[in-house]
Amino acid sequence: MKVHAIEAVRQVRMRRRRRWAAVTAALTLLSLTLCAAMLLLGNTIYPVRDVIAVLAGGEIKGVTFAVKTVRLPRMLAGLFSGFAFGVAGYTFQTMLRNPLANPNVIGITSGSSAAAVFCIVVLQTSKAVTSLVAVMAGLLTAVLLYVLARGRTFSIGRLILVGIGVQAMCTSFISYLMLIGGEHQLPAAVRWLTGSLNGVKLEEVPSLVIAVVILVPVMMALGRALSMLELGEQAAASLGVPTDRVRVILIISAVMLAAIATAITGPIASVALLSGPIANRLAGVGTSNLIPAGLVGAVLVLASDLVGQFAFPVKYPAGIITAIIGAPYLLYLLVRMNRRGDF
Repeated sequence: MKVHAIEAVRQVRMRRRRRWAAVTAALTLLSLTLCAAMLLLGNTIYPVRDVIAVLAGGEIKGVTFAVKTVRLPRMLAGLFSGFAFGVAGYTFQTMLRNPLANPNVIGITSGSSAAAVFCIVVLQTSKAVTSLVAVMAGLLTAVLLYVLARGRTFSIGRLILVGIGVQAMCTSFISYLMLIGGEHQLPAAVRWLTGSLNGVKLEEVPSLVIAVVILVPVMMALGRALSMLELGEQAAASLGVPTDRVRVILIISAVMLAAIATAITGPIASVALLSGPIANRLAGVGTSNLIPAGLVGAVLVLASDLVGQFAFPVKYPAGIITAIIGAPYLLYLLVRMNRRGDF
């Protein structure tokens, strides 16, 4: 009987691993397909051989400028920012055991955006300085949220409510900056607010790529501990997880990913909110879905940008499309959590 039970458990684990691998492979293939579409499609549709030749270092009149200056930076920014938002959102949602606990809803990306808009409108700093300040503001916002939500004991519900309040304050501050800003400064500020891949330059992308390449493996190494944190503080500690140290590393990594992605593309709405639940639904529970969540985020951003460019008579930034997708889901979560008394 005991042998049969062990064999049944082993088979369930194998099925979960196969499902995880199949979903991850499918999401990877879909991401690569969307990347190829972003390189090929535009006002002019170029042949595949010409795009490949340009990426390999060749020079083709018209194609080189369009691909290397416009489409390649846009594609890379969409791919890596979506992945970063997805991983950050999944980490917060799993660690805090709350589907609302993501950088967008709890105000971290709003803090980054407020700092960026302040630099653009008031200080009129360079893009590099603006990005650096946006990252620092995201980290400071995370620290502020933790301090305000701690009280006598740390409360997940209190963190969500404090985060929504901080987001509202940052949004009000941004609205004030937009009112006092000059006309020539507003287009750049609007880009931060809507979340857009427009105007991303190739030299801005390496910082985001490096952040993903360094921080995501660190978070993957803590994937098992993250899954245990989902069981609760006491359960994770009883299983030997150094909860405080793991939580600090995961929070810093997730905040850095979200802040750097926001610094490049602006706060693309709902990606961090939707990626984790979609990944869990596709890959199933019982495994760490950090990578599937990142791939879902990349797919959401890339697909939304393509839809915004080609599905309507007027071009819309990716953030508008993702916001339309995510708003009904956010309302659903708020209603469900209110009925369950989670606040």
